Amino acid sequence: MRPRVVATALVCACLALLGAAPDTGAAAPLPARMADTGGGTQLITATAPRAGSTSGTLTWWDLRNGRWAPTGTTPARFGARGLVEGLSRRQGTYTTPTGLYGLPYAFGIRPAPRGTSYAYRPVGRDSWWCQDNDSLAYNRWTEPRPAHCRATESEHLVTYRTQYAHALVIGFNYGKPVRGRGAGIFLHVDGRGATAGCVSVPAAAMRRILTWVRPAGRPHIAIGTAGGRTAITRY
Repeated sequence: MRPRVVATALVCACLALLGAAPDTGAAAPLPARMADTGGGTQLITATAPRAGSTSGTLTWWDLRNGRWAPTGTTPARFGARGLVEGLSRRQGTYTTPTGLYGLPYAFGIRPAPRGTSYAYRPVGRDSWWCQDNDSLAYNRWTEPRPAHCRATESEHLVTYRTQYAHALVIGFNYGKPVRGRGAGIFLHVDGRGATAGCVSVPAAAMRRILTWVRPAGRPHIAIGTAGGRTAITRY
């Protein structure tokens, strides 16, 4: 055996005695490299190559025996003007907010896919999402729409028959809404192109996600870029 090979073998043996495995070059799963995953056993990651990107990849993960494993993956679309740090986002900018968010509940114009266990709210003709900064119902589902929430500043959910066939509410600016930061950010079915600030995926993938999420899994979604100031690993 040549000297270099002997030296390498000795290093590996020493690492084994110390309880450490040699570096094989394999990268840890994305959730393991993130600053936070929300504390549950289910996680969705939506990653864009750059802040100006309008498309990327969405993956859903399960924590099994202490290790994150991908359960499914699909192409994803983002805002028409890319992604921006969630805390500095402004409403109406067509940007998708980066960050780590809860998923309060699911909703849809179509019935929940068979096997769905997550809270699912059916969309009716009087279902609106209030985006009026002057309304007490800002960034909330309203049914019917109250007088203080202007229709011109809200989404009539039933009119988005393709996008809102099935959807999950993303908890951006949701717990204590900041006026002007943005409202109505969802994970929903693809439309014709980039979104107005949501994350969208193909219809079949959205149905799979809805049958996968479980209340006990305390799922979250992390949105970010591959690197830079809005890197998904920061969240």
